[in-house]
Amino acid sequence: MFSLKKLFGGKTENAAPAAAAPPVPVDAPPSDSISAFLRREAMFDRQNRLSAHLFSLQKSSLFADAPRDIQRQVDARLLAILAASPDAWNTQFAFLPLGSGSLDLTAVDRLPTRNVGLLVQLAPDEDDQAALIIRLATLRERGLKIGIFRQPRHPLFAAAILQADLGVLNVNGHEAGTVRDFSAALRASEREQPMQLLALNIETPDEHRLCQQWHFDFFHGPFAVNAPPRPESAQADPHKIQLLHLLHLVQGEAETGELAEAMKQDPLLTFRILRYLNSPTLGLSHRIDSIGQALIILGRQRLTRWLSVLLFSVREPNFADWMLVESALTRGRLMEELGAELLPDQAHDPLFLTGIFSCLDRLLRRPLADIIHDLPISDDIRSALLERQGPFAGLLAIAEASEAFDVVRMQNAAQAVSLDPASVNRALLAATAWASEVTEHWE
Repeated sequence: MFSLKKLFGGKTENAAPAAAAPPVPVDAPPSDSISAFLRREAMFDRQNRLSAHLFSLQKSSLFADAPRDIQRQVDARLLAILAASPDAWNTQFAFLPLGSGSLDLTAVDRLPTRNVGLLVQLAPDEDDQAALIIRLATLRERGLKIGIFRQPRHPLFAAAILQADLGVLNVNGHEAGTVRDFSAALRASEREQPMQLLALNIETPDEHRLCQQWHFDFFHGPFAVNAPPRPESAQADPHKIQLLHLLHLVQGEAETGELAEAMKQDPLLTFRILRYLNSPTLGLSHRIDSIGQALIILGRQRLTRWLSVLLFSVREPNFADWMLVESALTRGRLMEELGAELLPDQAHDPLFLTGIFSCLDRLLRRPLADIIHDLPISDDIRSALLERQGPFAGLLAIAEASEAFDVVRMQNAAQAVSLDPASVNRALLAATAWASEVTEHWE
């Protein structure tokens, strides 16, 4: 159960402030030609839940077969970006692709071990083979999960895979027989604990089904973005229609009594609000037993935030649902985080709503202009959503570009509002962590 304060984006009063990560020495100075913008992608488990994120750099695929020194610079920059944020490791799990020639970087020894995995590509020119095997064993003993990419012709692959927790296969470009044989070989190996399997770059639902059939544990790739939506129309969901109606009343400054009457028509929402307000986490001095009391304590801004987030809750979500939830929550929080830096004297709730509402057309499968036509939202929100104009439009462009994996588009969007890559990366990591916590126990 995620806390009410987390949902609203507030700080827990008694919590100690997050300690900033110590500066990490970058053993190889990154070249300016390497992207400074972070790329984060969702990863799913066998229950089709969003269970991890893969962090890399924009355009990092260009360096997959790069010389050792260039790959080392790419990895050093990725690790430095992550180390600069106290929120980097607050997701369910973080996977980092690294070249084997980068495992001796100082930053690797500073990584937390609770929820981090390294996906290691064996370098073709590995010069000290014995040292690499020892290094893999050491990192694994520290608690880091180690994944090894399938490289059957590499002279170190057989020894390296024995030090791995995960076998990693880049599914794109491989035949079905390769998927089958890789799974069968690793599952047949004599190990104290069974090896998990991770499938990267799955393109189609058929490829995903194949990997499911052959016992893979984690799944990544465009198949999730392109998953078909639910066959039933979201417009027919009475719960979402009621939530939109409540949003209309809240934004339209309806009287508290009118809001309370409307909320009585949604028993589940009422139950959730009363349960959270009476939870020990908030530590209220007296029990809240009525909707009217709850509304007074919450206030309109917090209730608006609650309703906008709950719009995206789905029972038994599929891949498309999870990607939509991830997109909406991350956009909203990312815009809010950037707004705190760029627009410190303005309220940031409208930025959060702009990001959330930018996904309403995908949620309700209707034109965005029709959905927000009757919502009494501010002109700034409306202009950003419909015209890409106004003070919020630049931050919305960054939020959208962060999902497009287009480094030029990201650079242009950031430059347009005078934000540097470090600010964008910090905000993206904070937004990812927040969205992960909100959805971890999604109901």
